[in-house]
Amino acid sequence: SPENSYDRRVLSKILVWLHQGGSGDRNEINLNGQVERMIWNGLSAEDENCRLENCLKTMGGRCPFYKARMDAESAHILIVNHALLLADAATENRVLPAFNYLIVDEAHHLESATTDAMAFHLSPYDIRRSIRELGSHEYGLLSQIWTAVQSRLIPSELAQLSVTIGKITDIAVRFDTYMGQYFKALEFVLEDLREGRPIGTYAQQVRVLPSLRSLPIWFDVETAWDDAHASLQSLLLQLKALRESVYTPEDSDDDIADIMGSIATLSQHLSEIGEKIEQLTMTPLTDQIYWVEFDPLQSRLSLHATPLHIGSLMEKYLWHEKDSIVLTSATLTTHGDFDYLKQRLNAEDAYEMTVGSPFDYETAVMLYLPHDIPEPSDQYGHQKTVENCIIRLARVTGGRMLVLFTSYAQLKKTSQAIQPHLAKFDITVYEQGEGASASSLLDSFKENDRAVLLGTRAFWEGVDVPGEALSALVIVKLPFDVPSDPIIAARSESFDNPFAEYSLPEAILRFRQCFGRLIRTRSDRGIVVLLDKRLITKQYGRFFIESLPNCHLQQSSIANLPEHAARWLGH
Repeated sequence: SPENSYDRRVLSKILVWLHQGGSGDRNEINLNGQVERMIWNGLSAEDENCRLENCLKTMGGRCPFYKARMDAESAHILIVNHALLLADAATENRVLPAFNYLIVDEAHHLESATTDAMAFHLSPYDIRRSIRELGSHEYGLLSQIWTAVQSRLIPSELAQLSVTIGKITDIAVRFDTYMGQYFKALEFVLEDLREGRPIGTYAQQVRVLPSLRSLPIWFDVETAWDDAHASLQSLLLQLKALRESVYTPEDSDDDIADIMGSIATLSQHLSEIGEKIEQLTMTPLTDQIYWVEFDPLQSRLSLHATPLHIGSLMEKYLWHEKDSIVLTSATLTTHGDFDYLKQRLNAEDAYEMTVGSPFDYETAVMLYLPHDIPEPSDQYGHQKTVENCIIRLARVTGGRMLVLFTSYAQLKKTSQAIQPHLAKFDITVYEQGEGASASSLLDSFKENDRAVLLGTRAFWEGVDVPGEALSALVIVKLPFDVPSDPIIAARSESFDNPFAEYSLPEAILRFRQCFGRLIRTRSDRGIVVLLDKRLITKQYGRFFIESLPNCHLQQSSIANLPEHAARWLGH
């Protein structure tokens, strides 16, 4: 049942969506912010308690998850996303029906998808939500068990149970309080590291390394965790005693069994939280990356952990478990070979094959490199040139343009600058943001024959706009990862030459995917404009160009772009 305005808003969205024929697929519904997404996770089939037998018992087979799972059980071929595949692997094949043969499309995503699937995230909100779920005599799981046993226990047993429930509630509240102090101690560490300066608009991310744990201020974090850890251990012991005193496996009461199953799941979840915080605070594992993050927009601090390398996980869950696995993608190679991806996935023994493209890129695509655009390091000059370029090119193409950014802040700034100018020519600007979902935004773009779509990472790949609906693709900057990102920084340290061996191949893979947005059929024709002068001025620039199919390469000035585009597109 909804406990706050966030719960009510998400439930309202879901009810309206399902009533209007929604399939239950997460991609169809728009959820804003981390809180709404966390509420969804608690309701969706990702929840550990969501099993077929529970679903049938509580929903009578009406749930979209149950229908989809029953269809899957009788199917010969299953089509799932990377997240579901890896969730199945991580739970030792308890999510999907058994299978021996696997084809992974867009396989260049396996490392990032596995990283996400194995990641740990925790905020104070998660702790409070778990404590609320546990509840007391009046609400939550404890209230449910108190109500369910009224007719089964004698008065003395009820009195003892009441004392136990009261004790659990008190300890749970104490654990929540201590965790609040723990998070506050971490906030002081982050504030100390930025020397008291305001945080700004971007999240502060700090890796938890031995050097950080050796600082005097970290002692306050350890002290706060000692108190929280002790209360958590006491809480877990009390929950175990509760389960043993109220329920036995021979118990025939389904309601009590369900409630106890939920309490057991919650206990396991709290235990795992304790293990992860203990590692982050005191005893880190060498194969994990740990960091603390403060989001200024939501004023929220969170803890994070994820695997340093995923190759061994690929071996454990996939390579050594299936009879045959095929990895396929338009972008498995960097500079002509598979070595980089094979090394990242521990797939050195895999057979490899390169298949040529069916498209004649040389007659279909003009690759335009302006030689007089300012370097990205000249933020003001580069930004103004980007804005003018988009406006002038859009007038020639009549819209039908996708512009890809590496920064959401730059996307917003560009959108605000170009909208008034393009509106005069009846060209609509769509921008990726917190409003419409990526899929609904793309649908609107396809339906409007005079539109420009501005996107960040969600649009760098997987976007399919065949035909004249997309005539121009503008790439504002080369898609390098942010070096300070904790995962990127940690993995970079494992290379002798991090830029050449890690950052560059990753950027090339993303660049090639982005390029593939333009030509989707044999009859497509278009222009790709690269607004990053580093392609010309840096030695590594040629690797990006050489990674693409042979196109009609045109180097000229920004001023000549509209003329070249009009001639190439036949306008």
